[in-house]
Amino acid sequence: MPLSASSSSSVAGTQDASPAAESTTTAIPTGLSTAEAQQRRVRFGPNVVGETLPSFRRLLLTKLWAPVPWLLEGAIALQILLGAYIEAAIIGLLLAFNIALSLAQEQRASAALSILRKRLEPTARVCRDGKWHRIPAAELVPDDAIELPIGSVSPADVRVTSGSVAADQSMLTGESALVDISVGATIYAGAIVKRGHAFGVVAATGTRTYFGRTVELVRIARAPSAEQHTVLATVRNLGAINGVVALAALGYALHLGFATAELLRLALTMLLASVPVALPATFTLSAALSALTLSRRGALLTSLSAVHEAAAMDVLCSDKTGTLTQNTAEIAEIVPMPGFTTEQILHLAALTCEPTGDEPLDAAILRAAALRDNIGVEDHMTRREPFDPDTKMSQACFHASDGGQMRVAKGALQAIERIANVAPDVRRKADDLASRGNRIIAVAVEAAATQAVLAGLIALSDPPREDAASLIASLRDLGVRTVMVTGDSAATATAIARDVGLRPEPGPHDDGFNGAALSGFDVFARVMPEDKYHLVQAFQVSGHVVGMCGDGVNDAPALRQAQVGIAVASASDAAKAAAAIVLTEPGLSGVVAAIIEGRKAFRRLLTYTLNMLVKKIEVVLLMAYGLIALHQPVITPMIMIILLVTNDFLTMSLTTDHVEPRREPQNWNMKQIVFTAAFFGGCKLVFSAGVVAVGAFGGQLPPHAVQTLAFLAIAFGNQSMIYVLRAQNHLWDSKPSRWLVFSSVVDTAIVCGLVLSGVLVTALPLPWVLGVGIAAAGFALFLDQVRSLARRVPGLGHRIAR
Repeated sequence: MPLSASSSSSVAGTQDASPAAESTTTAIPTGLSTAEAQQRRVRFGPNVVGETLPSFRRLLLTKLWAPVPWLLEGAIALQILLGAYIEAAIIGLLLAFNIALSLAQEQRASAALSILRKRLEPTARVCRDGKWHRIPAAELVPDDAIELPIGSVSPADVRVTSGSVAADQSMLTGESALVDISVGATIYAGAIVKRGHAFGVVAATGTRTYFGRTVELVRIARAPSAEQHTVLATVRNLGAINGVVALAALGYALHLGFATAELLRLALTMLLASVPVALPATFTLSAALSALTLSRRGALLTSLSAVHEAAAMDVLCSDKTGTLTQNTAEIAEIVPMPGFTTEQILHLAALTCEPTGDEPLDAAILRAAALRDNIGVEDHMTRREPFDPDTKMSQACFHASDGGQMRVAKGALQAIERIANVAPDVRRKADDLASRGNRIIAVAVEAAATQAVLAGLIALSDPPREDAASLIASLRDLGVRTVMVTGDSAATATAIARDVGLRPEPGPHDDGFNGAALSGFDVFARVMPEDKYHLVQAFQVSGHVVGMCGDGVNDAPALRQAQVGIAVASASDAAKAAAAIVLTEPGLSGVVAAIIEGRKAFRRLLTYTLNMLVKKIEVVLLMAYGLIALHQPVITPMIMIILLVTNDFLTMSLTTDHVEPRREPQNWNMKQIVFTAAFFGGCKLVFSAGVVAVGAFGGQLPPHAVQTLAFLAIAFGNQSMIYVLRAQNHLWDSKPSRWLVFSSVVDTAIVCGLVLSGVLVTALPLPWVLGVGIAAAGFALFLDQVRSLARRVPGLGHRIAR
């Protein structure tokens, strides 16, 4: 089978890099000088398109036009209708506070993501002053000479001057077919180089590009995460349940002869009690804080929801090269075939290498070729075809010293076997070298009108990273199984797997991935890029939450398919665009950090969600109790508004709490969460109802004072519940964060100040305040013991254990 040539991926000329690679007929542009570039920067401006931000008026209208604001706006109108102007004004202030808080949290999250986005800004390889450099794409100017390797995203409109590429412009034009772009044609800003390699000159930058903007490489996911959907759906269901209780209570109130205005106030209070006002903002704040933490630990989030998905991840599909290994290729051994010398093998292999030497494999071959004094073959290259991940080969055409046309191919042995015969003893030699952890590269050569022949083998060593084994052990301790996915041979993969602590036997995948292969193997070798996508899908079908490490442009489908797509430090721009997490350091340390931080965020959000649900259950039931036992509402709209501020918003400080991550993947089990909330909500109802009963029947307090007492019991009971629910063992075993303690102090001070002064509520004397406070502290200790005992009850303990 002759060596194939693809016009869409051939390069008509390249720059000299060594004696083994001579310049060709089409010269690479030499580029601008630094002074010229600075002049053009002043004239044309930076290569960016200013993001169009909505006006403050538009943002404000957006915040006013949503379900929660509708509820508060309706409450204002209702209070005005009832003549309760003070309550209407306070609800208006609450609405303004809610909008201000929402805008502030969004601004904080936006600022956090802006910091991360700057660290993920695209770069470009540009020639300035005759030397190649990598600079931020924003610094490009017209007439800059740049390189467009496979996997890159065009940073501007570029006129190709050397080589050719097949580009994916679907995000610009909507056309899914690849576009062949050769010398003289223009590749537009934002297009992804899928095949080939080219050099070109920047034709337009910034707003002057053909499509008027530079396509962002990192798209911030704005949709709520899966767990937010789940939690909000549960809250809606709880709202429906509360609605049933509220309707029954309203019917009973009507039976008691309540006036229409009183019924409306009662309905309004119950409605306010069922709204999770601060829940969405809490999710956003938690994710933003985690993103900032991870940015200092080698992992950048391109999607805020990624940190929550990482908490549930239980399978990590990891690339080998550069992630588990050092990605420092060195030639370990050269095996020439009869008729070829070691120098000739190196020279032939060097002809197919990219002269820039960005790839470690190419750099190792070019270094070795440059050290040889006797090349042995005089040639003139006519075309180079860069590495194609589909064929796993790179090729070059040249004129030999005798004037004949020659073609050489370099690639994986299984790829070269498709075009040249490989003897059994050569295959055994390759297996022997691979069993020592070497990567085997085969070189084949073809003269005009003859069959390609194997010229030799090159063994390159890429030892495991020193921390690979310990990081895999850390992932295992966290309940995450690591699966190595590599395009290398089974022998090479087995050797590396053994060194890093994985089960070394490679799994079969010739007929696809099945359940037995998924559960019984930690290594999959000779995997093509499209196989990674199917592997991720297979794990997901089996019920796993999958993380996928990738680096190449063809890894993008698998990265998007995985719940947690992870672009490694050396990933192409296209891979980074598809990933939810971008590592900034080699290895898996950033993945471990993301999992730990995700589980911490999960614990904080779980505590907040449980607290919120407990309060919603208790308040509505307490109102029903008041109607039945006292024939009066024990909570007024004013009290409910105060509780929304003091409890819903101030407890957002739980997002800063000190927590210990669980050692197993964390998922939202909403049935268990609702059961736990109902259990503790019932306990809290007993406490609050008991306090109200003591005040109404034992203390003979008047109705308005009983309402204040109910407010005091709910507020103090909520503080007790926070510290009981946040503790994984006993409430005194872990230290809360300073912000959580501060919010508790502020909450308690506000409640005590209002109750003692009689502002907005009927005043109560100090003994009642102290008595309820002491009772709440005792209630917290009692609840702690109840939870400890309940854990020992078969069938109950696991449902309330957190």
